[in-house]
Amino acid sequence: MKHLSPRVLFALTALGCAGLLGFGYYLQFVEHLEPCPMCIFQRLCFLAVVAITGVGALHGPRGAGVHVYGGLTVVAALIGGGIAGRQVWLQHLPADRVPACGPGLEYMLEMFPLAEVIKQALRGTGECAAVDWTFLTLSIAEWSLACFSLIVITYLVYLAQRGRARPDWR
Repeated sequence: MKHLSPRVLFALTALGCAGLLGFGYYLQFVEHLEPCPMCIFQRLCFLAVVAITGVGALHGPRGAGVHVYGGLTVVAALIGGGIAGRQVWLQHLPADRVPACGPGLEYMLEMFPLAEVIKQALRGTGECAAVDWTFLTLSIAEWSLACFSLIVITYLVYLAQRGRARPDWR
């Protein structure tokens, strides 16, 4: 993997995450699956990964720049993975332990300050615990967690290999 150019890795990551976002919008607008607040925040994290890696692919950084783009990608994927992990945890709670469904994200944005909306959304609600779609027995949140984990592992390994191969960061 260390022989893969940073530009190609960034481009592949951006395209993959753009595909995931596209599929999420397909599920929402064609299959009529309404995303919960945690799903929206995971989408924002995938969008952040697309933006970071897309700019990285266009820029084609060398040396420390690869580590900057790679590090930002890891941070965005860790945040998304944390949100997805929390949602997976909610989905596996016993029915009597699932939190009550809360107001929709649009309503919360109209009624509460942004910090409170983020806090409430990340806490999760009953609608975040619902599993409306699966593929190969995994829910959307579980697939999201797997994708974020793959991004983190890929970039940590890639950056570690580049760091060992080029200790002067060129």
